[in-house]
Amino acid sequence: GNQHTRDKVIRRELKVMEGEYFSGQGLKQSSENLRRLGFFEDVQLHTKKGSRDDLMDLNVEVKEKGTRTFSVGAGYSSAYSAFVTFQISDENFMGYGQRLSASARIGGKNTEFDIRFLEPWLFDTRLSLGADLYKFSQEYADYDRSSYGTRLSLGAPLYLEYTRINLMYGYDHANISNVAEGASESLKDMTGNNITSSLTLFLKRDSRDRTFNTTRGSINEASSQYAGGFLSGDEQFTKYRLRSAWYFPLFWNMVFMTQGRGGFINDRGKLSTYQKFFLGGINTVRGYDYQTISPIDPETGDYIGGEKMLCFNLEYHFPLLQEQGVTGLVFFDAGNVWTSSENYNLSGLRKSVGAGVRWYSPLGPLRLEYGWKLDKIKEDDGPGKWEFSIGGIM
Repeated sequence: GNQHTRDKVIRRELKVMEGEYFSGQGLKQSSENLRRLGFFEDVQLHTKKGSRDDLMDLNVEVKEKGTRTFSVGAGYSSAYSAFVTFQISDENFMGYGQRLSASARIGGKNTEFDIRFLEPWLFDTRLSLGADLYKFSQEYADYDRSSYGTRLSLGAPLYLEYTRINLMYGYDHANISNVAEGASESLKDMTGNNITSSLTLFLKRDSRDRTFNTTRGSINEASSQYAGGFLSGDEQFTKYRLRSAWYFPLFWNMVFMTQGRGGFINDRGKLSTYQKFFLGGINTVRGYDYQTISPIDPETGDYIGGEKMLCFNLEYHFPLLQEQGVTGLVFFDAGNVWTSSENYNLSGLRKSVGAGVRWYSPLGPLRLEYGWKLDKIKEDDGPGKWEFSIGGIM
């Protein structure tokens, strides 16, 4: 059934090989690997008797689906305000399993242009090679940032299933402008050009069945980013991040999710505010405005970011309209950010509870969630806020 996909792209995902002993687990993993590629509508593995009683033939039948897309989209998020997107991509470039895409996002607060390429099997080995070119601009409350740069990455699988290690070099040239007159000194100090040259080491294990409305599996990540030093550039820091999220299927198609994230930055000479940690918004602690969970300059009231971060999320998912793929959820979020001179403090976490709806709509993934604040950062803080995000193919 593979009219476009090369034979080797399918064969390299199989966990059973000619001449090996039969493995039911190997067949199951082979089917899962082929479905996870996203190239096929259907995958069927059939066995039949071979030329002798102790031999078996395996037939792999696939039904291909379109992997080349051109999309025009629109959406809204608390980070970017309203935006439109344009994207052209091929998830199975020339049938070799390579991914090539070019995209643009133009919005009220954010503009981004991006070209990406990924070769998941470099020279037909388990090594992966990725390249990314981008141009980016963002309006923040007290300053504007425009950047351009590139990222190059090399990855390899480890012995553990679903686990890869990745080394990435990144170059980012950022220009900070329109800093507010009454802004804090830490914001004024980064005015002008700031070059970040860094190496990041990632370790990632991802066994989720799908990325949106996940029902089972887990994702565990650890990374260390080293900027400056022998790599040159203006920024001089080392940033460490951890993430662990687990999805547990329950009765009646309900799912429980628990997630924890942490981070630490070692300032080795220069650390601009935009490199620091901030929390708040739809992807961290809901109910709080975007990037408002942060240390605050006592003189100006500006959010200046911190070097230490903890964030926790608990979610309980339940089907609302199962055939249409509409899911409801209730959640509890907690997190905070501290300066380098402060200690991690679980009793000082900002907390929220809430509920929402998720749906993979014709316009793409849709999230509508409301978070109630259980703690206030400033006296004039409201009780909470709606979080809304939608975007994708139109």
